[in-house]
Amino acid sequence: MLQYKPKQLSFHSSLYTKIPENHILKRVNSVVDFSFINELLRDKYCTNFGRPAKEPELMCKLLFLQHLYNLSDEKVIEEAQLNIAHLYFLGLNPEDSLPDKSLLSKFRTQRLEETTLDEIITEIVKQCVQKGIIESTSISIDATHIEANTIKKTPERLMKHLARKIIKTYEDETKETLEDLPEVPDYKEIADHKEAKQVMKEYLESVIEKVDNKTTPENLETRGMINKTMQVLEDPKFINQKGTRSLIDEDARVGRKSKHQSFYGYKTEFVMTTEERIITSVKTASGEYMDGSLVKEMLEQTKDTGIVIDELYADKAYFRKKVLVEVENINAKAYIPISSSAYRMDETLYSYNKDSDEWECSQGNVTVKKKYYKLKNKSGEREGYKYYFEMKQCRECPKHDECAKKSARKILQVGLNAGEFYEISQYQKSEEFKEKYKKRASIEGKNAELKRFHGLSRARGYGLVSVSKQSKIAAIAVNLKRIAAILSSLDPNTRLNLSIYYTSVSFV
Repeated sequence: MLQYKPKQLSFHSSLYTKIPENHILKRVNSVVDFSFINELLRDKYCTNFGRPAKEPELMCKLLFLQHLYNLSDEKVIEEAQLNIAHLYFLGLNPEDSLPDKSLLSKFRTQRLEETTLDEIITEIVKQCVQKGIIESTSISIDATHIEANTIKKTPERLMKHLARKIIKTYEDETKETLEDLPEVPDYKEIADHKEAKQVMKEYLESVIEKVDNKTTPENLETRGMINKTMQVLEDPKFINQKGTRSLIDEDARVGRKSKHQSFYGYKTEFVMTTEERIITSVKTASGEYMDGSLVKEMLEQTKDTGIVIDELYADKAYFRKKVLVEVENINAKAYIPISSSAYRMDETLYSYNKDSDEWECSQGNVTVKKKYYKLKNKSGEREGYKYYFEMKQCRECPKHDECAKKSARKILQVGLNAGEFYEISQYQKSEEFKEKYKKRASIEGKNAELKRFHGLSRARGYGLVSVSKQSKIAAIAVNLKRIAAILSSLDPNTRLNLSIYYTSVSFV
C-alpha cells in the first residue's frame, strides 16, 4: 500500500548543515525535483490495501546512489545509513531507517520498468533544459558493449547441457528414471570442430526423441523444455556460434568490437549533448545489434526533453541511409564520416556532377546513359545504377584495354545513393567538417566513465531487461554527477567535493 507521508525535519536534521554546499548530492537536490517519480509509479501500488510501502522516489534515489558509487544492494543500504549526505539526498531524517536490501532488489525487478526509466531520464533532462543548464543544440550518438554475466559456451557443450536438462526435467516431473538412454559422446576427443557439433546434435536429437515418446500432455514442464530446445536447434545462428550460448542468460549474443575482436553480451547505445555531455536517451540490445537501428526512437526521446537538435555526430558505423534520413527528417545536419561499406567509389578515378547526374572518369570521358539494375545473389538483393560512358571516346582512350576489358566501353556500376554520398564525401574533406567533427570525441570519454566507474563494463544480472535497466540507471547516475559539475563550474569560488568510497569517481 502506497501512502505519502508529509516530510517533517526532526531536531537531528541540523546535522545536514555540516554538508558542504558544493557537495554533489546537495547541488543535484538544488536543481532536480524528483517528486515526479512518485506519480510515475503510482499505478504499481495499491492505495487501500497491504502493508505501507516505501516511496518510489526513495527507492529510485537509492538505485541512483548505488550506480553513482558502483555499490552492491547490501553496500548501498549500509553506506546510506551512515552517510549524512546520502540521507539528505534521500529526503530522510538522520534517525530514520532504510529499507532492507531485498526490498531494493524487488523494487528494481517488479516495480521499475524500462519505460519508467526512460521517462525519468527525459524528465531530469527536461528540468535541466528549463533551468538553462542545457543549451546545446548538437548531440552525439554511440554504442558500447557490455560483457554478459556468464561464460560463453560452445554449441557442443550447450547441447550436452540441454540434453541433461531435458532428462532432469522429465525425471523430476514424472518421478521416473529414464533407461536405455544413448551414451553421452566425449566431444572433446573429436579434433574436427564441425564433426563434434554434428555428433552432439545427433545425440541431443536422440534424447529428445526418447523423452518425447514417453511424455504425455500432462507433462507440461518437459514439453516446454523440449520445445525450447528445438527452438535453439532450429536457429541457423546456433551451430554457427552466433545464437544462444548460455542457458543462464539466453538473451546474450556474440557481437563484434572490431573486424578481428568479438565479445559476448549486449550493446548499449547512448545519445548525449555534445556541450554539456548529458545523456538524453539510452537503448540496450543483444550483442549482434547494428549501431543506429533505434536512432528514430532515440531522437524522438531527445526531442521530448525540449532540446532542439541542429547537429548529430557519430562514427562511420552510423553512415547508413536510414540514419541519414532520420536526421534529415528532424531538420538536423549529420556529421558522420563516410563508411567504405556503404560508399565504394575510388574518387581518384571518378568524379560526379550532381546537376547533370553524370560521372566523369580520370581521362575526361563523361557518362551518356543511366540504367537501373537489380541483382539477386546468395547474400541477398543488390540494386543501383549502371552508367555508360561514350563508346567512341572509350575506344580511343589509352586505358581502354585496362578498364573496359571485354566491353567496347566502360560501364560504371554504383549503388542507389552513390551520387548523394559523393557530395557528402567532398564536404568531409573540408576544414569546416574536420573542425566540427572534433565535438564527437566527448562521447568516448562518457563511455569510458560508465564502464570504469559505474559498473557498465559487465552485466550485473541476466537477460536483456535486467541489462537495459542497469544501463539506464547508470546513465541517470552520470547525468546527476554531470549536472553537479556544471553547477560547480558556474561558480568559480566553489569546488566539487565528491566523497570517495571504494572506487574513485572522476568527472568527465
